[in-house]
Amino acid sequence: MIVKTITLKGFRNHDYLSYDFAPGLNVLTGPNGAGKTNVIESLYYLSLARSFRLNDSEGLIKKGKEHAEIYAEVLEGKLLRKIRIVITPTGHQIFINGKAATKVSDLAKIVNVVLFEPKDVLLFRGSPRARRNFLDISLSKKSPSYLDYITRYEKVLKERNELLKGENVDKTLLETTTEMLVKLSGPIVGYRQMYVKDINDILNKITRALTGEENKIEVIYKPFVENSVNFENDALEAFKRAEESDLKKKATSIGVHREDFSVNLNGRDVGEFGSQGENRLAALALKLSPYFLIEDKDKRPIIALDDVMSELDQNHRLRLIAFLKKFEQVFITATRLEINGATHYQIKKKKKEVF
Repeated sequence: MIVKTITLKGFRNHDYLSYDFAPGLNVLTGPNGAGKTNVIESLYYLSLARSFRLNDSEGLIKKGKEHAEIYAEVLEGKLLRKIRIVITPTGHQIFINGKAATKVSDLAKIVNVVLFEPKDVLLFRGSPRARRNFLDISLSKKSPSYLDYITRYEKVLKERNELLKGENVDKTLLETTTEMLVKLSGPIVGYRQMYVKDINDILNKITRALTGEENKIEVIYKPFVENSVNFENDALEAFKRAEESDLKKKATSIGVHREDFSVNLNGRDVGEFGSQGENRLAALALKLSPYFLIEDKDKRPIIALDDVMSELDQNHRLRLIAFLKKFEQVFITATRLEINGATHYQIKKKKKEVF
């Protein structure tokens, strides 16, 4: 998968910006505040129709503009798709080859971007939500069936939480909704368990390439109920035990939406005991792993690394660059960075207008 062209209009600090990108390494350089990360953000938006930095659309629109636009041409093998996204203060409109897309999943199925940003160094020390998001996004890109299950689960979860918030909770309806959640949970846990196994099969090879050292690294998945032949009965029992607490808190306290995973590096929990450098290594290796888990090479993701080089020493920089050359297309931002064989783009800081 390759982004051939991207054009931004009124997006973040860019009135107008247009680039033709190349396969392989694309290096975006420029001073702080020039808008390098904004370009990475627009690439990410192509994948999920949302920002990794903001929850609202309005902040993506340049001050004084009514809307922002992202236009891109994305190549999957020999198939070229033209994508246009119009962002307004209240939402967005997506067009694929000139036709309006009604669901974000239509976009998610055709563009895949793997992102590493500076705050990912805290991936194993921060909220479980960030770790679940990694699993959900990566799995949804690999398996449309998983995307369907997790979408349906979130819909039923919303219904159950609305029931719990009511004055007089209908226990029969609550039981029915709980059973629906459990039936959807089994496949989700199964998919997550298998995906974590697949990650573990390649994670040591990635860390060896990045460090030149033999490290034992392993993802430890923590399902809310162990995946077994008795899963549905065990899950129903777990929900029954939590029901009184759920009624008091007016929210569903257990389930796949509360699950977590950790990473062990050389036998120790990296989030609890690892140094900042070890956390960075583990997070980077984990974020790059989905690339190798998609069998169809034409569908393998675009890699976007925002300011990843600044905290690495020269040895690790050279190892990372050598490893990144294995990927079909990579974007790297930095204030200054020269890589032989890469395509370089200078993003200049805009001068302030004087009135």
